[in-house]
Amino acid sequence: MKINQASSSGRILFILSGIFLFSIVFFPIWQIQLSAPQYPEGLVMLIYANKIAGNVDIINGLNHYIGMKTIHAGDFYEFTILPYIICFFSLLFIIAGALGKRKLISGSFILFVCFGAVAMADFWKWEYNYGHNLNPDAAIIVPGMSYQPPLIGFKQLLNFGAYSIPDIGGWIFVVVGIVLMFVVGREWYTAKRGKPLISQTAVSFSCIFLIPLLFNSCSNGPVPLKPGIDKCEFCKMTISDIRYGAEIITRKGKIFKFDDPQCAISFLNAHPDVSQSLQEIYFIGFADPHVLIPSTSAFILNCETLRAPMGGTYAIFNSMDALNKVKQKFPGSVVNWNEMFKP
Repeated sequence: MKINQASSSGRILFILSGIFLFSIVFFPIWQIQLSAPQYPEGLVMLIYANKIAGNVDIINGLNHYIGMKTIHAGDFYEFTILPYIICFFSLLFIIAGALGKRKLISGSFILFVCFGAVAMADFWKWEYNYGHNLNPDAAIIVPGMSYQPPLIGFKQLLNFGAYSIPDIGGWIFVVVGIVLMFVVGREWYTAKRGKPLISQTAVSFSCIFLIPLLFNSCSNGPVPLKPGIDKCEFCKMTISDIRYGAEIITRKGKIFKFDDPQCAISFLNAHPDVSQSLQEIYFIGFADPHVLIPSTSAFILNCETLRAPMGGTYAIFNSMDALNKVKQKFPGSVVNWNEMFKP
């Protein structure tokens, strides 16, 4: 192999990175979530390469009271040029991988890192301007208060909690950057020492798992309840007996935990916005507290003598056999989810 020529595995990774990078155009890059007691499911603003989506109208309505400027995609020149920049880097990585020149590979990576740094600085500047340049005639003025969301992480803004985190496109950007850094570092080491830091087989094997790992990291699912630590979202009591526990997951990935199926039902009835965006509700198996059962496949026993922590009468099972065994000791009626949940 020529000293100025990259390894075949490095070239393949660069080409794959270019293909992955192009997909960012179709996914949200960043998201800012706002949560408050009056919005239990939360509000979200999704930032794409060429637009803003999510609950933008509601957020603009709230921002009006504190004097923040209305957010419009047309006010940002970045949305005009960002898709072209992403396509440029995507094509650059594919060309660099195809030609295999080490200098071109290293140069394209350095340029990509510089672009990432400039993009984050520009995003911070955008947040700063919107959070500090407030209308002095706003309905709500708190002396010395600014409303700049965090660049990344959490920040409390009055009664709203603001979370700023990458979305799918942002995580693709991060993964591509890590892969490119690995390739450049490996090629530099090979050029200096005359032998690869990691074998070609190991690199090829990692390529096979790149796609599944990326998208599995973005999936939402139920999480185990922690007795003595987690609190019920409705009654605010600490969850102690997880045999009656429940979880609500919304389409936005928000998770609400409960100590009683009745609390989960009462919460949905009290918050129709959560009910309308419901992805799934899970129940802890009464006979097996380690099992989370989706409502669509749950077998439900309604028994007056079998009392949940908050007075509910429902016990959930993952099979009719398990339900019938408990029913012999606690007689009751078998119901389905639609009968259990009556808005």
